[in-house]
Amino acid sequence: MFYRFENQEMRKNFGGSAFIEFQYCKLKPETKTKKIISINSIKHWQEDSLYIFVDDIDVFISNYQDIFNGGVYNNLKVGPMDEFGINYYSPDQLREILEKIENKKPNDYMMLVDWLKQDIEYNGFYILGL
Repeated sequence: MFYRFENQEMRKNFGGSAFIEFQYCKLKPETKTKKIISINSIKHWQEDSLYIFVDDIDVFISNYQDIFNGGVYNNLKVGPMDEFGINYYSPDQLREILEKIENKKPNDYMMLVDWLKQDIEYNGFYILGL
């Protein structure tokens, strides 16, 4: 369900742009939330991102929708994961999310846990929808 690619050419050949992208937020911790969730702050298709192909989105949602709640949207509102928009999760939320995943152990959770644990050095992460 989760994919990593050696380069963006491999991602394009596999599925073009038909992915949800998990991306590290590399902005400084003191950055204001409004800037963090700004479209101009996000550069899609990072080499260290984790991807979910469009064919796997329903399985992902059914396994993880209760885990990825409380993300900040581009309009600064908070809610359930928006699979078509920007969702930002803070470092504090990251710890809660990791705990939920490790307790629930949903499909393919280890690849996601490994990726999230590398996020400790960043300012949270994004889930960028289709």
